[in-house]
Amino acid sequence: MPSDVVRVVYRKYDGGAHRDYPARRLAEDDLGVWLGVNAGTRSVYHGRPSVEQIPFVLLVPHHAWWTGMFNPPPRTSEVYCDIATPACWTDDETVHLVDLDLDVVRRRATGLVELRDEDEFAEHRVRFGYPDDVVVEAEAAARWLLGALGDGTEPFATSYRKWLALVG
Repeated sequence: MPSDVVRVVYRKYDGGAHRDYPARRLAEDDLGVWLGVNAGTRSVYHGRPSVEQIPFVLLVPHHAWWTGMFNPPPRTSEVYCDIATPACWTDDETVHLVDLDLDVVRRRATGLVELRDEDEFAEHRVRFGYPDDVVVEAEAAARWLLGALGDGTEPFATSYRKWLALVG
C-alpha cells in the first residue's frame, strides 16, 4: 500500500540541490500521481530552508519529461510546469526528478502560455554537459506543453481543480 506522504526531491543535472519537500498523496490515475502540498509545509529550495506560503498540487506523470504544479490565487501562475527527467520512484515514499531548467507557465489573469529560462537551459547544457538525447526530450516536452496548456488538453483544462480543492 503506497504511503500517504511522499518526499519530492528535485536536483539539478550536476546533482546540486534544487527543491525538496513532503507532499500528501491524493490519488493516482492514468495521468500520474497527484500530490498535495499545504501552505506552511517546510521545504528546501536551492539548499535553503523554506516554508510554502501558498498551497499547490503537483502532478508527477508516469513517464513524461515534465511535472505540473497547479496553483490557487493569489499566485500569478495558474499552471507551472518544470521540464524534468521522468520520475524515478525509489519506493512508494520518495520520488526523484532532475530539473532541466526550462519551465512552461500559464498566467492566471491572461491565460498567456510562456516558455521560461531558455538562457539557463543553454548555459547548463554546456556547463553540466546535457547529453543530446536529454536536450531533445526536454525541448520536445516544452513544445508539447506550450500547446497543451493553451488548447484545453487535460490535465491542464479542468481535471486538476478537484485535487486543488483538497489542499489548503
